Amino acid sequence: MVPDLVVREVPIAATRPLRQAILRPHQTPEELAEHEPAGAFAVGAFDGAQLVAVGFVAPDGEPGAWRIRGMATVAHVRGRGVGTAVLDALVRHALDNGATRIWCNARTPARSLYAQRGFRVVSDEFELPEIGPHVVMERIDPT
Repeated sequence: MVPDLVVREVPIAATRPLRQAILRPHQTPEELAEHEPAGAFAVGAFDGAQLVAVGFVAPDGEPGAWRIRGMATVAHVRGRGVGTAVLDALVRHALDNGATRIWCNARTPARSLYAQRGFRVVSDEFELPEIGPHVVMERIDPT
């Protein structure tokens, strides 16, 4: 774990530079904003004053379904629990707000991050143009 790590809610706009740099360098921040659901809950992980990881979650799909999106972690802190801390904060928020199913389109290299937190693969691998291979993963938390 990063020694001075703090995970807290941030405005979704604050996540865009990191998401663009890591996940979607072919898109502008304005294009990223077009795909952000209204009412999304976003968090950032800070190492001191530096934003090192982000993600957001919002209801998406059937009643009780929430989708995690935009998970991005800077390279120099990967493998140190930062992404897990962001994911845990997003899952906790979704569960606190009635989620019974939490899902995401996970990049294939990130499968283990989600699997360690109770998510399972529920689709075949698919390719998103300009982004790469993904699978749908979900976690069921019955009430």
